[in-house]
Amino acid sequence: MPGSEEVTIAFVVPRQGPTGIYGPSCLACGQLAVEQLNARDGIAGRRVELVHVDGGRQPEVVAEEVGRLVDSGRVDAVAGWHISAVRVALTRRIGGRVVYAFAAMHEGSDDTPGVFMLGERPVNQLLPATHWIREQHGVRRWAVVGNDYVYPRVTGAVAESALRGTDSEIVGASYVPLGTTDFGGVLHELDGGDVEGVIMLLMGQDAVHFNRQFARAGLSDRLLRLSPAIEENTLLAAGPGANEGLYAAAAYFDGLATVESNEFAREYYARFGAWAPALNAVGESCYEAIHFLARLGKLSGSITMDAIGAMPSGHFYDSPRGLMRLDGNLVDQDVYLAAADGLEFRIQEQIARP
Repeated sequence: MPGSEEVTIAFVVPRQGPTGIYGPSCLACGQLAVEQLNARDGIAGRRVELVHVDGGRQPEVVAEEVGRLVDSGRVDAVAGWHISAVRVALTRRIGGRVVYAFAAMHEGSDDTPGVFMLGERPVNQLLPATHWIREQHGVRRWAVVGNDYVYPRVTGAVAESALRGTDSEIVGASYVPLGTTDFGGVLHELDGGDVEGVIMLLMGQDAVHFNRQFARAGLSDRLLRLSPAIEENTLLAAGPGANEGLYAAAAYFDGLATVESNEFAREYYARFGAWAPALNAVGESCYEAIHFLARLGKLSGSITMDAIGAMPSGHFYDSPRGLMRLDGNLVDQDVYLAAADGLEFRIQEQIARP
């Protein structure tokens, strides 16, 4: 609360449901960020406290809990990784009242006052990845398989529009509810269709089920898969036999060989040990969001809605992802394409820069 000795952040990350697989990584990275900030000067000279909110529940339930926290003055800001359906519900409930650092990859924009969109978006993630795969593997005809909510739907539509008139195209799309475990019908269509690659816009455990069944159906031998959401937890859960021919595009991977990412990984494993939750783009994005609020506090003097106008567009800053550039309320950043190699990712190329 303004004037108190602490900055309190509603930390919204999934702890159940299909995206609950990301939860331990999110919680560990969020804890590391808070400990680092509190060992220095916190946020604008105030200690940082997280109020954990389970973002894996129905969007309206999450939004109502966060709304009550904001209504009561219990929290100063909102941050974390959660699906865009939760973000939309949150902005309807609390939009314009507190600063909101949304960490996840997203469909492209959100003009709600106070919302900062820190993740990757199709223009610097999915589209450059499809171009690279076309050049390297000749894949031109894509089918989209995604969960049925705002991010996959809008991202699929953006990809279809952007690829129209190029050497690549979207030739089909299937959207399934979150929590889908049986992809038999979708796989049957892929097996009989005239496609060369699959753009996966499936989250968490849904992606695990899809990848296992995709491999059992023998489709890995002839169809490449590309996802902006697959990360290390998903590889581990699916198993090495399900990951052949799988590519991911993201701003961070464990093992990314840059000075900034190496330092972050060293601090993470020093704090949590060799058996720590998987270090991945989802967890790192939560770390990113909390440190972004600290940068906002440093530049603006506080993280109130009145102060954020001092945050300049075009501002550059360093993070475990490398050099970041604030463009309005969006962030431009380095993005990499990686190939799954058993239970790990191997970086193939940097496909976008800020």
